[in-house]
Amino acid sequence: MATLVAPHQFHPMEDAEKIKKACQGLGTDERAIISILGHRNMFQRKLIRQAYQELYSEDLIHQMKSELSGDFEKAICLWVMDPPERDAVLANSAIHKPVPDYKALVEISCMRSPEDLLAVRRYYQTRYKRSLEEDLASHTSGDIRRLLVAMSSAYKYDGDEMDEMLAQSEAGILHDEIVGKAVDHEETIRVLSTRSTTQLNAIFNRYKDIYGRSVTKDLLNHPTDDYLSTLRAAIRCIKNPNRYYAKVLRNAINEVGTDEDALSRVIVTRAEKDLKKIDELYLKRNNASLLQSVAKETSGDYKAFLLALLGTEEN
Repeated sequence: MATLVAPHQFHPMEDAEKIKKACQGLGTDERAIISILGHRNMFQRKLIRQAYQELYSEDLIHQMKSELSGDFEKAICLWVMDPPERDAVLANSAIHKPVPDYKALVEISCMRSPEDLLAVRRYYQTRYKRSLEEDLASHTSGDIRRLLVAMSSAYKYDGDEMDEMLAQSEAGILHDEIVGKAVDHEETIRVLSTRSTTQLNAIFNRYKDIYGRSVTKDLLNHPTDDYLSTLRAAIRCIKNPNRYYAKVLRNAINEVGTDEDALSRVIVTRAEKDLKKIDELYLKRNNASLLQSVAKETSGDYKAFLLALLGTEEN
């Protein structure tokens, strides 16, 4: 369930004019911008962006970049973008960090439908004049390169059909490579990047039935490295996305200084989907709601905007 609260009726031209007014004069009226964009759904934001372009011959995102700053500016620009555009920008940012953010890349690869992932790859190529796979290959190496390139370029079956015999067979393949501490994880990468989410969950369930331990617990027996950490993240993302995101939020908020990039990424991408369920899991693990944690660990306009996406506003 979504946390976003948006009106049933709205006027995109009127909203565009109010945003323009908020950007004029001495200083920017950030709260006016939050009161509008923080309470508009994807369809409504798209119409506001179109209206802004028609009225002022300027992209709303460019206007926000020139008027706002810091984590607030990054979060609100991501929020205004269409999902494929947003994911392409997130992927590019993750790739070009001093140490690539592999988990952000895994989320995009694992949590998008085949059609959505294809749209992300198309937008990425249009915007950056390079393919997503090309950039991944240029900034990673070894097994982690093979995993990320394979998962990001996949166009997998998206239905509910699954093959029980295949699940049993490939559970054995995963076990042999993980417990056998194989040097080459080619088969594990093949399974993760070609099987549907339904089939993968059947494989993970059969793995636990046969061997008495989950695949992620067996992975924890290995020395930690970027590939195995990314592989665990991918499996957790596929097995239980809401629990995975609750853990990402917990880690982001518990970081010294808070990981605003991860915090913004999850709230912005899930506020219209399943953030309420993620918040329920977050509350169980942390004895505090996500809203309480965000209110405590963030400040200013950035805080007010995130609280708006969580369904309220700071008084």
